[in-house]
Amino acid sequence: MDIRTHIRTQPMRRYQIQTIAICLVLSMIDGFEILIMAFVAPHLSKEWNLDAVQVGYLLSAGLIGMAAGAFLLSPLADKIGRRPTTIACLVLITIGMGLSAIAGDLEQLIVYRAFAGIGIGGLVANLNILVSENSSDRRRGTALGVYGIGLPAGVAIGGAISGVLIAQYGWRSAFVFGTAITALMLVIVVRSLPESTEFLIEKRPKNALSQYNKIAARLGYQASTSLPEPTTASAARSVRSGLFAGVMGRRTVLLWLGYSCLVAAFYFANTWTPKLLTDATGDPNIGVTAGVLINVGGVIGALGFAALTLVLRPRLANMILMFGGAVAFVAYAAGFELVALGMVLSVAVGMFANGGIAGFYAISPPIYPAAIRGTGVGVMIGVGRLISIVAPILTGYLLKLGWAPVDLYRLFGAVLVLAGVFVFLLDRSYRGLSENPETPETVAPASIEEPTVPAR
Repeated sequence: MDIRTHIRTQPMRRYQIQTIAICLVLSMIDGFEILIMAFVAPHLSKEWNLDAVQVGYLLSAGLIGMAAGAFLLSPLADKIGRRPTTIACLVLITIGMGLSAIAGDLEQLIVYRAFAGIGIGGLVANLNILVSENSSDRRRGTALGVYGIGLPAGVAIGGAISGVLIAQYGWRSAFVFGTAITALMLVIVVRSLPESTEFLIEKRPKNALSQYNKIAARLGYQASTSLPEPTTASAARSVRSGLFAGVMGRRTVLLWLGYSCLVAAFYFANTWTPKLLTDATGDPNIGVTAGVLINVGGVIGALGFAALTLVLRPRLANMILMFGGAVAFVAYAAGFELVALGMVLSVAVGMFANGGIAGFYAISPPIYPAAIRGTGVGVMIGVGRLISIVAPILTGYLLKLGWAPVDLYRLFGAVLVLAGVFVFLLDRSYRGLSENPETPETVAPASIEEPTVPAR
């Protein structure tokens, strides 16, 4: 019996939903910890007397670590497994957040934020894969869309809690809170998160059959005497051929370009908006509120993506979010200094930018064969992080050169248009070809012409 077939073709069962729920909570914590500096920065910059360039480097420190983690840790998911990689990443995040809480100066905090970012970068790619591999074919887009609310919901809820904590106990309390909730989830993951059946079958680690049968029992299926045969072709097990051979090369490059454009706009909006609004109004609380509203919009956007996947291919649903985001950024440029209008437009910015992140998390895992999926998705995130590191730093320099916030939002609106174009071209690469990553250049059944039936 091949559990993979049942997972892909049967209605989703409680154990699958439980696994996805754990990933959702981890994504919420991840989202909060990725953008925690956006909420700390307005208070920290006053206490430590930081200028715009120093704030830009501080905001990018976590992204530098995330890029390193995506490149270095994500491939471990294909070597040692999805579960051990998740545990290792959570350990790194817990340590990094704890050290951030006791940082004594700017240099220390940059180093500690980068260290925590390593764990976050490895974890993000791994969670996407776990959700994808535990979802049915019919509901994968919807499941990943719902999972996608985790990042913005984590920022919104965590940001609201941080606002209260910082007001009462200072900026360090936000990092203490992050340390505590990450440590708690580490315990839950050790106890409850299963290994991926795709990994067990394709890589066959020690005790793979025992783990496979435990998952079968939890899903309500009979135990097997042997593992099913791997489906990944030997050539696809090579990272180079699996990512770049034939049509896969075009898809990989388009995926990288689209995701890189999106995250550049995403991190600009999420890291700088609270600071820009604080500067425009003189009230740090308004900046924090805007940061929370951006991520409330992100929850709406992720759910909107999930709804769109019920009637559209996930790639097309994501393209719509990219173009909608460009419109929202331009509108925000015209009205964010008007506080009431700025609050409403903050929701719109988050809806498309954060919703787009959920979209890329949904469309990336199915592109690659299971044996190299962790590497493929991890490299996508790593490349995007390298590009996104530039966004907060570049923004700091542009502001120092005299750019107005309105110009910055228009610039990143144009970047989102490019992201939408790349996603459209990615979707076109599947025209007439199979959606199966094991046989990507096989002609899709739907493309075979059928005889026309005369109308009656």
